[in-house]
Amino acid sequence: MKKIIAVTLFALAGLGLTTANAWAHSGRTDKNGCHMDRKAGTRHCH
Repeated sequence: MKKIIAVTLFALAGLGLTTANAWAHSGRTDKNGCHMDRKAGTRHCH
């Protein structure tokens, strides 16, 4: 039973290390998937 718990905790910890946060933002994109970043005055592509 202890081995099952240890393996489960190890797997959950591994998932926590491999996930990444994605920050969405508003703004329409053109046909190339780009748009202007008005604050920076630069073009931003996805």
